Amino acid sequence: MRTYTAVIERDSEAGLFVGFVPGWPGAHSQGSTPAELEANLGEVIAMLLEDGEPDLCAQIVGVQTIRVA
Repeated sequence: MRTYTAVIERDSEAGLFVGFVPGWPGAHSQGSTPAELEANLGEVIAMLLEDGEPDLCAQIVGVQTIRVA
């Protein structure tokens, strides 16, 4: 079993959760709940893995809060 880290955002206008794997073109999906997003993203990743293991060109290193006056 492989493990990948996804970035998850909530699109308040569409009411959807959107997720993507940084550095992996095409590894993105959406769902109306976090569980649905996880299932959908898992399906996309499984499909992409049929073409071979990705060479991820980016990784998550952290999240920061930036204050602007």
